[in-house]
Amino acid sequence: MNALPALIFDLDGTLVDTAPDLLGATNAVLRSEHREEIDPATLRHMVGFGARSLIQQAMAATGTPVEDARLPELVDRFIVHYRAHIADDSVLFPGVEETLADLQAKGERMAVLTNKPHDLAVQLLDKLKLTQFFPVIYGAGRMSYVKPDARIFHDVVRDVGGEPGIMVGDSITDVATARAANALVILVNYGYTPEPAHMLGGDVVTGDFRDIPRLARDLARAAL
Repeated sequence: MNALPALIFDLDGTLVDTAPDLLGATNAVLRSEHREEIDPATLRHMVGFGARSLIQQAMAATGTPVEDARLPELVDRFIVHYRAHIADDSVLFPGVEETLADLQAKGERMAVLTNKPHDLAVQLLDKLKLTQFFPVIYGAGRMSYVKPDARIFHDVVRDVGGEPGIMVGDSITDVATARAANALVILVNYGYTPEPAHMLGGDVVTGDFRDIPRLARDLARAAL
């Protein structure tokens, strides 16, 4: 029997600092529209709600908001650039690789649940050699629904071996997903959110990924 519930990890802002490459793709779109580029600090507060939202926010922040009719074209432009540069500067957050390796060695169940398009999520995990840790990966488009829909969380937990599961993420979307699924949630405070992580309503918050196994164990015991 596993010592921990299934750990269901968000990707961007939780496992991987993808902001540099997301910024590159966003600024490529802005340049093509003769807009000023945005800086890293601004970008970090726009990430986490999908490419469509990111482009909408970036365009609004640099001039006239994008018309709905033009949005698909700009999103496609963003995706093409991002796909070609998906891991140029993206790096694992401190403690991620060793923690995942230790959890895997102990036979714990782990999966990725992200609203990043599924093919891009798999490509990024492959590039950074993280796929080996996750027998189950769900990105946007794999199902007709995404976070925070409770069904997607239950799908992932089922596929990785069954309830219970704990959501591990960095954003209000991750909290909403866990609450909708009647699950616990651990938040990291170094991710991408306009509000501080401690204000999002998670069960616990940490600034060190290496704390996650201990926190998950404590939450599971408290829930008994």
